[in-house]
Amino acid sequence: MKIRILGTGTSQGVPVIACKCAVCQSADPNDKRLRTSVLIEEKGVNIVIDAGPDFRQQMLRENVNDIDAILITHEHRDHIAGLDDVRAFNFRNQKPVDIYAESRVQDAIRSDFSYSFGEKKYPGVPQINLHSLSIEPFEVNGVKVIPIQVFHYKLPVFGFRIGDFTYITDANYISQEEKQKLHGTKYFVINALRKQKHISHYSLPESLELIKELSPKRAYITHISHQMGLHHEINEELPHGISLAYDGLRFEI
Repeated sequence: MKIRILGTGTSQGVPVIACKCAVCQSADPNDKRLRTSVLIEEKGVNIVIDAGPDFRQQMLRENVNDIDAILITHEHRDHIAGLDDVRAFNFRNQKPVDIYAESRVQDAIRSDFSYSFGEKKYPGVPQINLHSLSIEPFEVNGVKVIPIQVFHYKLPVFGFRIGDFTYITDANYISQEEKQKLHGTKYFVINALRKQKHISHYSLPESLELIKELSPKRAYITHISHQMGLHHEINEELPHGISLAYDGLRFEI
């Protein structure tokens, strides 16, 4: 399995528009963060989790020629705004793109991209096949995906586990029942917005506590705001086997 971290930033990205803080002004490329997303390659199948406003830029940067599915964690704009750009894959591969989302999120997609679902479609609109998600495992072209329901304050959000890899973003609570799905994970990507507590995201101390509980072989922090601090300084503070993810990070399992 090959993992490519497409983006590690929050809804505003980093740098934040007009911000003069040290992180936003940093010259370190690891402090430049597009909206959060990841590409998983397993058994010749390409699965993307979330397609935010930077989806086009991420696909071009990583030279991605095909995707088999996009899994949507939730309906916030920083996770679905790039779905219009699946048109490029429609044109190249002459087929719709399969999108997996729960019913509430599907309603948001139909609303935001209504031109893709009308009876009389304008030529060239995104061709999307919507598939329903629940807490039950499913397969994408033979690759097993285990959905993990977490909470983003009071909003239900899905994380996903594929083999020994688990990816969770925009969360600050996981029930004990759903947490059972995480045990045995060897590579774990989890969100942490900043060091200070937040109403709808794990803080860095909270994410580190969860990582300690699950004890994966390797853990990465994502969905990182400019309030976290400089990438190299925070990494020096983290325990062995844990680091901030960065845009373009690649590893194999």
